[in-house]
Amino acid sequence: MNALVATNRNFKRAAKLLGLDSKLEKSLLIPFREIKVIIEVECTIPKDDGTLASFVGFRVQHDNARGPMKGGIRYHPEVDPDEVNALAQLMTWKTAVANIPYGGAKGGIGCNPGELSVSELERLTRVFTQKIHDLIGIHTDVPAPDMGTGPQTMAWILDEYSKFHGYSPAVVTGKPVDLGGSLGRDAATGRGVLFATEALLKEHGKTISGQRFVIQGFGNVGAWAAQLISDQGGKIVAVSDITGAIKNTKGLDIPSLLKHANEHKGVKGFHGGDPIDPKSILVEDCDILIPAALGGVINRENASDIKSKFIIEAANHPTDPEADEILSKKGVVILPDIFANSGGVTVSYFEWVQNIQGFMWDEEKVNNELRNYMTRGFKDVKEMCKTHNCDLRMGAFTLGVNRVARATVLRGWGA
Repeated sequence: MNALVATNRNFKRAAKLLGLDSKLEKSLLIPFREIKVIIEVECTIPKDDGTLASFVGFRVQHDNARGPMKGGIRYHPEVDPDEVNALAQLMTWKTAVANIPYGGAKGGIGCNPGELSVSELERLTRVFTQKIHDLIGIHTDVPAPDMGTGPQTMAWILDEYSKFHGYSPAVVTGKPVDLGGSLGRDAATGRGVLFATEALLKEHGKTISGQRFVIQGFGNVGAWAAQLISDQGGKIVAVSDITGAIKNTKGLDIPSLLKHANEHKGVKGFHGGDPIDPKSILVEDCDILIPAALGGVINRENASDIKSKFIIEAANHPTDPEADEILSKKGVVILPDIFANSGGVTVSYFEWVQNIQGFMWDEEKVNNELRNYMTRGFKDVKEMCKTHNCDLRMGAFTLGVNRVARATVLRGWGA
């Protein structure tokens, strides 16, 4: 099941639980604006070898009832409009669950960043910004990094946007610290996963210490989650990334693994664990499974073989609805993505606030505020679970949808 179909299905279930009327339900589901920008590079961006290339960029703006739209820009060969639409919608509900004053957006350019030089990426980013600069803005739509992009990409967007609108550091988040980026942003999603996991385990009378974790994905989110969980006494028994997978039932030495992964561009070849089939990572024996890579990895084919008691969704949409039903019957507790991986957008909000105020916070304040938001967010989700007698996924969706629906009606848009 693709991400858009799954997201719409979860939304409709939440809308039914909330008793929303059909007109309001429809207005919440339709994107505010879908922008398809065709960048004809022939006019402005020659490649380094003198040839010309064309790329297609997308920006979907889903909802702005609660504030400016917020969402990443990804550079990937297969930027699918349906997936971008689904991720924009997820951002609407995610920001509402986190109770930060944003709506959802998402965008991307269909390209392979690994095949482009730094100067080609810069030219592409600047042309894309020229095409959409009137459609984004500090109080309109605030982009951020995503797959294939990073702080440097945001720096280029900031600079190009500022040529049209004056210096505007708050127009993007995830920037380099030297250009107004926030301390703590790099670790924010992984740290949010830690805080979310702590809140869930506390509900079940447990702590991080002594729990056995398996982490699928060892990029920014997975690596930071592993480091922070290990620091709290959690035992990481298996990890995987695009290069391979490794396992050590006694617990992997995470500092050594991080050093190896950094030096060798992946976990493959690490001598502190045994190599295993990456396809088996999700069904390894553990207490807590953290999918932190791609969407749709937990499905009806493998759900019945999953041995973990808890799943923390650090990736976007890692669990298909069919797998949800199978796991629910097994008693597996799933902490959904729209809450579990909201640490990144929460600290992006802190960055935006700091830029608007012109007053930067120290890292301790950033991390303490993130803990407060994640802890309060979990309590809010649990309250909705009790109110509607539902699982954590529907608790989070009903919380997010209800907040957006209330803002929509209060602004007079629901009539």
